[in-house]
Amino acid sequence: MDITRGDADTSRAPADYFTGDVFVDTIVVPTPPSSLRAVFVHFTPGARTAWHTHPLGQTIYVTHGVGRCQRRGGPVEEIRPGDRVYFEPGEEHWHGAAPSRFMTHVAMHETDAAGSHVAWGELVSDEEYGVSPAG
Repeated sequence: MDITRGDADTSRAPADYFTGDVFVDTIVVPTPPSSLRAVFVHFTPGARTAWHTHPLGQTIYVTHGVGRCQRRGGPVEEIRPGDRVYFEPGEEHWHGAAPSRFMTHVAMHETDAAGSHVAWGELVSDEEYGVSPAG
């Protein structure tokens, strides 16, 4: 058993990969043989990730607020507390807060054998983000 005290500072997500103000709290870093990585991600209204993929897929679990997500070529979807979203390995996608709401989710993904857990693409444009959610 190993207890890690919650004394790590919240960090600001890098502007190269996020639009708006986004903050991250680390939950789990990979400890071999596990390759699990998990973080709380806090999005301010309108904030979002860039397009990206995960080599072994990703699950996000919304804990607070209202958000949006989209896979490349699919509709923009609204997500709320309790929703779980699974992105397939290599599936290009983005996720973030709704325009007038905060949103927090737990992001869980594994690191591959080469040590990679994400491949970043271009920022999501305001036009892409501004599409009304499906449904």
